[in-house]
Amino acid sequence: MRTVLRRPDFRLLFLGLVCSMTAESTMVLALAVWVKDLTGSDGMAGATVFAMIAPMVLAPVVGWVVDRFRRRPFLVTANVGTALVLTPLFLVRERDDVWIIYVVGALYGLAYVALNAALNGLLKQIVPEALMAEANGALQTVKQGLRLVSPVLGAALYAGVGGWALGLVGVVGFLTAATAVSALSVREARPQPARLRWVAEVGAGMRHMAGEPALRRAVRGVALAVLVMGFSESLIFAYVDQGLDREPAFVGVLVAAQGVGGLLGGLLSPVVVRRYGEVAALAVGVAAFASGALLLAYPTLWLAFAALVLLGFNLPVALVGMATLIQRRTPGHLLGRVGAASAALISGPSALSIGTGALLVSLVDYRLLFVVMTLVMTAAAGYLWTGRRLTPPVGDRPPAITGAGRASTGGHHRGPGACQEEPSGTAAGRTRVGTDGVGQGPVPVRDATGRGPTDRSATSPRGRRAAS
Repeated sequence: MRTVLRRPDFRLLFLGLVCSMTAESTMVLALAVWVKDLTGSDGMAGATVFAMIAPMVLAPVVGWVVDRFRRRPFLVTANVGTALVLTPLFLVRERDDVWIIYVVGALYGLAYVALNAALNGLLKQIVPEALMAEANGALQTVKQGLRLVSPVLGAALYAGVGGWALGLVGVVGFLTAATAVSALSVREARPQPARLRWVAEVGAGMRHMAGEPALRRAVRGVALAVLVMGFSESLIFAYVDQGLDREPAFVGVLVAAQGVGGLLGGLLSPVVVRRYGEVAALAVGVAAFASGALLLAYPTLWLAFAALVLLGFNLPVALVGMATLIQRRTPGHLLGRVGAASAALISGPSALSIGTGALLVSLVDYRLLFVVMTLVMTAAAGYLWTGRRLTPPVGDRPPAITGAGRASTGGHHRGPGACQEEPSGTAAGRTRVGTDGVGQGPVPVRDATGRGPTDRSATSPRGRRAAS
């Protein structure tokens, strides 16, 4: 992590993102608490979270919009826009004003999708290929650390000052992020106008994932895992009540243990990605969650803490593996659409899983459901692990094609004859695409001497005579 933080551009971006992530993690839970306080309804409080998640269905369209603009100016504008979206929270006073919180939550959810899609592209431009996992790991470490303190801070801020303070924290956080991003020195080509119908342009991210073997396997494996992962949102309450025979508030203690696991996962995720590759890192993360679920099938206090650490470890490792894979295997002009599409494909099964878990927990023994989670997630981890050769460890792979269409050495230069990476295993003649969407010409296959197909005559007797 220290290596990537020595880079001035990333350090500036990192500081800005810490401010926006602090604002985000402080607000999300506190907004639901605010609605609960105003209405006394658990359902209306839960609807606050739903309002923020619902815009994910528009992710492919949002990704297409993101890809139509340069990353840095878009991120500046999106952060300022998010700050403005939060200002109506200053008007909320009573139960009749709850609709304002719902509208703000929905618009914030839309902005969240756009910010993450644009961030993927900006990271690819300012961080070398070999340091992408480290950069993503640094951001995940901060995010997991904030999960430990920010919900408590948000609840205390709401109780001590009032709901308007949540809006103020959000506005300050996102404006600070916008200022940091605006100070970055990044040279970006202007994206070319769309050449296809808008429906085809919107679907380009999906088509890229379907045609890239590593991305296709990663999305399938993770989607299978999250089909049952969401069960834990409801099962943890049954585990504490029926298994440990403790008050519901004890869930907060277990969540703290999960946060410790998240910190460990954030710190170790770059090591896992570098040593095993991105798809294997996803397998490791899913397997850690499966192991934690199995431990929860036997309710004992000391196993509970060990299980929650494993559950927390899973998330950052999987997120860093997926984000790094998308950044390395996607041309710059498609990053917004691919990132948003992958989030939509994974969040759909996740939402279904949470709802199904809430229904099943009242019908089936929670211990049996934890065993079901273990079996399904073990199968998903095995599916991902068998595809680990699609993304070899960083030190064993050739340079990647950057968003500008050039070969990136990624910190491990292989000399003038190094092959340019063809992630999906295609043959010579594939057209490279730059950040502006313009083809850069065919990518020649080079031999160990650095000669391409047109250089073969130089190795023949006639060619050597001509050269002399």
